[in-house]
Amino acid sequence: MINKISASVAEAMSGIQDGATVLVGGFGTAGIPNELIDGLIEQGARDLTVVNNNAGNADTGLAALLKTGRVRKIICSFPRQADSWVFDELYRAGKIELELVPQGNLAERLRAAGAGVGAFFTPTGFGTELAKHADGTPKETRHINGKDYVLEYPIHGDVALIKAEAGDRWGNLVYRMAARNFGPVMATAAKRTIATVHEIVELGQMDPENIVTPGIFVSQIVKIERVATQAGGFKQA
Repeated sequence: MINKISASVAEAMSGIQDGATVLVGGFGTAGIPNELIDGLIEQGARDLTVVNNNAGNADTGLAALLKTGRVRKIICSFPRQADSWVFDELYRAGKIELELVPQGNLAERLRAAGAGVGAFFTPTGFGTELAKHADGTPKETRHINGKDYVLEYPIHGDVALIKAEAGDRWGNLVYRMAARNFGPVMATAAKRTIATVHEIVELGQMDPENIVTPGIFVSQIVKIERVATQAGGFKQA
């Protein structure tokens, strides 16, 4: 019987190796799998490459992981914002590498990994510093139908940490509004996907037409509680 439900975050996070590439869902503070990030901190893997839309907010979640010093490199679109002081300090001190990727390219490089696409040409970044490799050498370019393009490669993950709204024991997932963001493409781009959900439903309870991430792309799910807010409601994202 297929049952991808893990009893705890610690159980789900076991086996992540040093040097892993970790895809972390979320856009700003929406859809961040904070419980899984905290679990990764407790798990102790080091020398990580982290892929996320940004580079952490304040001192929690992804920023807390960066603060441990166990992230070697981050691949993201928006590394600097008002509350990105953890990343700023590490980067200025030369303690973390940064690969800056335009947001559309980031999503497409992840999608390409899941789709089995070897590489793709995109106009985004052509003629800028983003059209160079980390060592300063230019990326391959091509002129197609009167337009200039840059060759980009997929981003494959060893593990993806994502947040969904509900799932079943087969690992099928649905999301809540903007919390969906990078979750679906990251799930397809990783060898192993771990998802948190607020609700576990019976098989067949979710309309198949509404399932966003099929269970074939999901390794484990963990149920977490919603976080109560000071106003007496619940934090949804």
